[in-house]
Amino acid sequence: MKNHVSIITVNYNTPEDTKATIQSLADIAHNGFDYRVIVVDNGSKEPLSFNKVFLKNNPKVDLLRSESNLGFSGGNNLGIQHAIDHYDSDYYLLLNSDTIVTKDFLQELVKMMKSDPRIGLAASKVYFHRGYEYFENSYTEAEKHHVLWYVGGRIDWTNLLSYHIGIDEVDRGHFNNETETDYATGCVMMISREVIERVGRLDDRFFLYSEDVDFSLRVREAGLKVMYCPSSVIYHKIGRSTGGAGSPLQQYYQTRNRLFLTFRHAPMRSKLTALHLIFDILRRGNKSERKAILDLVLGRMGKQAFI
Repeated sequence: MKNHVSIITVNYNTPEDTKATIQSLADIAHNGFDYRVIVVDNGSKEPLSFNKVFLKNNPKVDLLRSESNLGFSGGNNLGIQHAIDHYDSDYYLLLNSDTIVTKDFLQELVKMMKSDPRIGLAASKVYFHRGYEYFENSYTEAEKHHVLWYVGGRIDWTNLLSYHIGIDEVDRGHFNNETETDYATGCVMMISREVIERVGRLDDRFFLYSEDVDFSLRVREAGLKVMYCPSSVIYHKIGRSTGGAGSPLQQYYQTRNRLFLTFRHAPMRSKLTALHLIFDILRRGNKSERKAILDLVLGRMGKQAFI
């Protein structure tokens, strides 16, 4: 192995956030390996561009352009293909374009991946970026920037839910142990080359939301580990390209994909629960949720009009 990491970030109409993410990557530690940043401009209304000064200060950047919005899954898959074609990387890191990284975040992920060949995926500790907490007024100024967004993921098939462990809690060091986890967040997901070769890539049918849970389950089904790496830390500006929490777009894709994930991976009892939920949403759900159910039943996956 030549010890190379391809960092893939997908931009969709958030050029300033994307540039801030890239700039935070400029000085990261990478002892013993090299890296490249692959930016996928995912059908943005105004094509993303970098001037000469920006590229001089951030020389490790490749910029790709997709004329259509391929979604989170398709955009990242395009970046992975570029990395395969040009860099033959040992690891592929998916990184949201609304994040700010710390200096050692990548080095710590690589260290974890190298510690055990059975590790297929690893995800960092993720804090809310200051000012983006769901309950911003609930924290003191000293607590802000230490509010947890992801420290591992759990799947609750009884209630057809996947959720982040510790979300909204102030970090008091109680999630500082390396652990296996049900799923790695797509916000910051390190993928081994073995996973790409054995399991494949993200499923484009999800388009947006739950593709990281599906991918993690497929990795675990292949006999590989999914890990949480607390020594790797980043900050996340939540929902910058999807209209924020609770937007119609978010409701549509989360409803459709939550049920698609259930029918694909859950035990039979949970699938029966999903059928009951479908009838309940058709009776009492809002417009976006009912549209999500209709598209699921008709097999209309991938990108869809949601209102």
